[in-house]
Amino acid sequence: MTQNQETITTYKGFDKDLKCRGFQYEIGKTYKHEGEVKACGSGFHACEHPLDVLGYYPPSQSRYAVVEQSGDLSREDGGDTKVSSREISIKFEIGIADLVKFAIDYTFSKCTPIDAESPASATGNQGAASATGNRGAASATGNRGAALATGNRGAASATGNRGAASATGEYGAASATGEYGAASATGYQGAASATGNQGAASATGYQGAASATGNQGAASATGNRGAASATGNQGAASATGNRGAASATGYRGAASATGYRGAASATGEYGAASATGKHSVACGLGWNNKAMACESGAIVLTYRNTQDEIIHIRASKVGENGIKANTWYQLDENCEFVEVEA
Repeated sequence: MTQNQETITTYKGFDKDLKCRGFQYEIGKTYKHEGEVKACGSGFHACEHPLDVLGYYPPSQSRYAVVEQSGDLSREDGGDTKVSSREISIKFEIGIADLVKFAIDYTFSKCTPIDAESPASATGNQGAASATGNRGAASATGNRGAALATGNRGAASATGNRGAASATGEYGAASATGEYGAASATGYQGAASATGNQGAASATGYQGAASATGNQGAASATGNRGAASATGNQGAASATGNRGAASATGYRGAASATGYRGAASATGEYGAASATGKHSVACGLGWNNKAMACESGAIVLTYRNTQDEIIHIRASKVGENGIKANTWYQLDENCEFVEVEA
């Protein structure tokens, strides 16, 4: 275990109430720990690698923030990038798309870039590949490698552990299949896919699609008509663009569609579907699922028995059948809508 004094920028996860292990935090506040500072033992904890926070706070039911740690710092040798500190300042809250961006920046900062024209490939540990020309391709297959393709129609792939792939040009595609990988495609009609455990995928361009199939993965598509899918356990899918669709099929997954005419579907056990955009639909189709919609939206819910057989299915517009806006509902054994907690 190593310990020193410095000031670092890190990333912290919280529950939905901005609590961590029962301690209440507030954005913009600074806190000081009295007593021993020990990684995994005592002090305020956060992670240097943005995606490490997903191992402690899965995206389906958590919040995240950029923080600053200072004073006595303690790191556990051989573990992940978790750091314990004497002081911590909660700077600002971030979403999944931000977490992916910061993960890519972090990975590139730890890599040794290669000196080559596009297409670029880095297969060694901690290597980085960058292709900035039109239709260029970048591939980094080593551990902690990073691949970046910023040209039109470029593609980036990082298959090693903790790799990151980013394609920011038009028609670009980014894929990160290793553990803790992150994929981001911000260009027009780009697609991002992260299939490794705790990976995150973000596609913010027009008509982009994001898919995260690993455990505790997160997918975010904020462009118009984007689609986000998270099929791993406790994954979260968010589609905020107009007519976007979000699907979370894993255990305790969460799906959110905030754009106009969007659709959110949660089919795994204990899943939650939220459709807050105008004229959008929230579907809770798995066992013990719940759904919520806005004033102009609708919900669809099923009631299943312990064998996962569908006993009832019912749909309703908000304002009918007693359904209120921005309120969570489940379907009971009598095929009645029942209000439940968030």
